[in-house]
Amino acid sequence: MLKYFLRRLAILIPTLMGVTVVVFVIINMAPGGPIEQKLQQMRFSGGDGGGSQMGGGSRGGTQGVSNEVMEALKKQYGFDKPLYQRYFIWLKNIATLNFGESFTYEEPVLDVIVSKFPVSLQFGIVSLILSYLISIPLGIVKAIRNGSSFDVASSVFLFILYSIPSFMLAILLIVFLSGGSFLEMFPVGGLYSELYDELSPWEQFLDRIHHFTLPLICYTIGSFTSLTILMKNSLIEEIKKDYIRTARAKGVDEKTVYMKHALRNALIPIVTGLGGFLTVFFAGSLLLETIFQLDGIGLLSYKSILSRDYNVIMGLVFIQSALFLLGNVISDFAYVLVDPRIDFT
Repeated sequence: MLKYFLRRLAILIPTLMGVTVVVFVIINMAPGGPIEQKLQQMRFSGGDGGGSQMGGGSRGGTQGVSNEVMEALKKQYGFDKPLYQRYFIWLKNIATLNFGESFTYEEPVLDVIVSKFPVSLQFGIVSLILSYLISIPLGIVKAIRNGSSFDVASSVFLFILYSIPSFMLAILLIVFLSGGSFLEMFPVGGLYSELYDELSPWEQFLDRIHHFTLPLICYTIGSFTSLTILMKNSLIEEIKKDYIRTARAKGVDEKTVYMKHALRNALIPIVTGLGGFLTVFFAGSLLLETIFQLDGIGLLSYKSILSRDYNVIMGLVFIQSALFLLGNVISDFAYVLVDPRIDFT
């Protein structure tokens, strides 16, 4: 078993490098790079420095820009070297977690990501915990009471929630609960009130919950619904197997049959998603962060793509890919913990 996990960890490195190569090439081939955007800023500010026409080396038209300015910009952004050399330089730097400087924010990429990190981290962790705390017990009850009025009514309710896009649900919640047209129970956006620093610790905690409620509902609703149905179906399939019939034939009561014998095996499909807990550190949604005025990873990713901030994009891709791949290994390990019969060797 140990050899299997060591092999999986060894495979992570070439897989991760393959992802970074593809993304690095794609974003560097995309038109409208940082040099072109800098030239536009210079023209708008009247500081384009020269009158000669420079061809080649920039895809976005460089009329009225001197050779000296172009060479200085290329050197500033690292485009004075071939593509493969730039990639190997970037690869060498990330060995020390040096992702370079952000072209937009003009500070180290890691500092930029860390500054947006708390928003996504808070919503990611809390939504993951709530999803499992609600969906597993609810799925068990639905499986035990399969076909009952409670099961049918809750399934209809869950599918209605699942069919509503999270951003649309966010708009509806704001309209109905944030003073849009009806009730004014929750604030429209942000993480805390303007007078947050003047509140007592307990009041700060309540203020956070007050601001967290609506965004958290939107972050949680999709995964919560799918996990509940998965838990129910998995448990129903498990109780149809022979070893459950044998337990019942021996006179074991239904509670023990479900909770001791069937539940552990029914949790195996649920464990698949546990490896994804690492990616909650970067759980960001552009639409939700825009609607609720949250400055998180989702908004950072969108702005970085628009501004062609290559270093920030590569930093986000590298960290998220590494966490995703490592999460897959953790999922396999969780399989073994839940069901010792599983042997990957």
